[in-house]
Amino acid sequence: MLLGMNRFRHLLASLALGLISSTTQAADKPNIILIMCDDLGWGDVAFNGNKIIRTPHLDAMAKAGMKFNRFYAAAPVCSPTRGSCITGRHPYRYGIPFANSGHMKPEELALAELLKKQGYTTGHFGKWHLGTLTKTVKDANRGGPRGAKHFSPPQMNGFDVCFSTESKVPTWDPLFRPKGNNSRKWWDAVSDAGEAKPYGTAYWNERGESVTENTRGDNSRVIMDRAIPFIRGAARREQPFFGVVWFHTPHLPVVAGPRHATMYAAHPKYAQHYYGCITAMDEQVGRLRAELRVLGVADDTLLFFCSDNGPEGQAGKAPGSAGHLSGRKRSLLEGGIRVPGIVEWPGRVQAGRSTDIPCVTSDYLPTVLDLVGAKPVSDRPIDGISLVPLLDGNLAKRGQAIGFESKGQLAWMEDRYKLYRKDNATEFKLFDLVADPSEKTDLAKRKPDLAKRLATELATWRASCRASATGEDY
Repeated sequence: MLLGMNRFRHLLASLALGLISSTTQAADKPNIILIMCDDLGWGDVAFNGNKIIRTPHLDAMAKAGMKFNRFYAAAPVCSPTRGSCITGRHPYRYGIPFANSGHMKPEELALAELLKKQGYTTGHFGKWHLGTLTKTVKDANRGGPRGAKHFSPPQMNGFDVCFSTESKVPTWDPLFRPKGNNSRKWWDAVSDAGEAKPYGTAYWNERGESVTENTRGDNSRVIMDRAIPFIRGAARREQPFFGVVWFHTPHLPVVAGPRHATMYAAHPKYAQHYYGCITAMDEQVGRLRAELRVLGVADDTLLFFCSDNGPEGQAGKAPGSAGHLSGRKRSLLEGGIRVPGIVEWPGRVQAGRSTDIPCVTSDYLPTVLDLVGAKPVSDRPIDGISLVPLLDGNLAKRGQAIGFESKGQLAWMEDRYKLYRKDNATEFKLFDLVADPSEKTDLAKRKPDLAKRLATELATWRASCRASATGEDY
């Protein structure tokens, strides 16, 4: 019997006996799935207003759950944001300040490790980028002997099952690139393996073995082909599961298969592949949502979706969109860190909701621990907050600022106002994100007392991060 069906029957029996009300919430130990895209801009999805890219399954997920109008990546680039998802901490605390730097340290408390203590089975599928995955052979950006000190694969951070890459791969035929093609942005898919050469990266499992079977075609499908059997196995055993599905889409190089590229034939080639790989990924989200329902565990499953940062490239020259927001990937302006965000949980989160309350990837860990009844992490600073009151419709405002730092940029954001400083500039800018989400009007001189207070709070937070970085938390 499947876990979801058992709970459903128990619920019906309890209702018949009058023991509980029809509004009883989902299971004490819900299944958790964290989906994240790579470089997907706030404006790259139809549910945020994109008129070109087809994302029907994400749109359906947004309608069936709650859409975040202000969901933030903890950093404007990939690796730091990923670490925040599983630590609840700002990247400067745990030593991964930028892409291809540092690694997950054994002293950090990773979410998968904490959930295993609660009886969960755990799986990671897709891009890792929080350490190297092999010490023996050259792989991706840092893998092999040259990066041995950064060896920290998912299985060393609490994951039972892994199908993971160190960093980026093409979004079609992830292990290959066409012979003679040196483009870093896109290429047309090749059908003949003889026309391809190794891309230079690999998928690795939890035993440290390179996996090559079933790796041709759409990369999002390749990833989901591993995630779904993991979920099926957990449901069969009636064991709660924690799954991390981190798609590579639409990080460069973007490559769409012929079917998805043809959907956008009216657009330039670069855009065809960018748009096409997003639609292909969207189909896999739909496949996952359908599978949860077939297994009877959808009501007991909390499903998050977001991106790790804003879109790559310059506006007008690259196809990715930050919508009406200023800035893009690598910037702490809104377009670099505000990303698409959805949460779906049929058994607990009311459908058709949206929220303007700012939330961030660092909120995942405290939220999940709160939901499963685990003790909160109290022996070190946690930058996120529990979103359980928000999920239940009982949160009017965040009430706690979110701090950002990345390569000389700083930002400190409350529910309404955001203090921002670019690249070690001498003066801060102040924006009203409610009235001015595009950050066009600097209010620092009009509201000097507010700017001063926020700057003082930011300085205190930065000092705390520096203390964490020196190992004081351990």
